[in-house]
Amino acid sequence: MKVYEDGFLLVIMDRYPRGLGHVLVIPKAHYETLFDMDYGDVGRLFEYSVAVAKALVGALKADGVNIGVNNGRAANQIIPHVHVHVIPRFYGDSIGFPPKRRASLEELEEVAKLVRDEVSSAIKNITHERV
Repeated sequence: MKVYEDGFLLVIMDRYPRGLGHVLVIPKAHYETLFDMDYGDVGRLFEYSVAVAKALVGALKADGVNIGVNNGRAANQIIPHVHVHVIPRFYGDSIGFPPKRRASLEELEEVAKLVRDEVSSAIKNITHERV
């Protein structure tokens, strides 16, 4: 069921909703994952997604909202076309996500050491692309 459409994207109701008002925000241009999109289009996709989220919260009187992307098969991306899930949330709803576990400070530092340089480089590349 279509909710909105323009030249850039389509917003539809999710056929298998996690809750009331669950929609998908889908760019019309084909990209399999977020990594295939340029940063400007990713920004535009999320800008639209936030606007949709605000509208859903207002229209449905939701208590909050989850906004997310399953990016790649390991992340449970089933459809090979990038799309953003916008899921209104209500106190007491039964939507479940995997439980959190508490990491030790040592584990956090070990992982931070592994990713620190790559994250710094990736963020510097974004800055250079925008200049």
